[in-house]
Amino acid sequence: MKRQATAVWTGTIKDGRGHLTSQSGALEHTPYTFVSRFESGTDTNPEELMAAAHAGCFTMKLSAELTSAGYKPKELVTTSSISLENGIITKSDLVLTAKIPAISEEEFQRIATISEQGCPVSKAYNLEISLLATLL
Repeated sequence: MKRQATAVWTGTIKDGRGHLTSQSGALEHTPYTFVSRFESGTDTNPEELMAAAHAGCFTMKLSAELTSAGYKPKELVTTSSISLENGIITKSDLVLTAKIPAISEEEFQRIATISEQGCPVSKAYNLEISLLATLL
């Protein structure tokens, strides 16, 4: 399987503007700028997209691992926070809250850790990854 996205940028780095379009159409001329990446703009940026990819991938992997182990998760909510420091993407902090009937805390933590390590996005990222998993 291959997926693709296209970035278009016009202008200088600080005054220019870009937009992103993805194969699925989820991103359709979605704007991004210097301000949205390095300051506090409202457009998207690569780090936000990396965070979405990591949160989504990890959560799907966790659901697959739980299902394979015989559990039926009611709800899995994951937030990924990507850190950009001095021009280097350094870390992804995953924060998970989960509602899973009939699972012990130990089994939940074990499967969450396996899922974080086995998630294809985790494997692709060359950065520190932390996981805080809370069973509700």
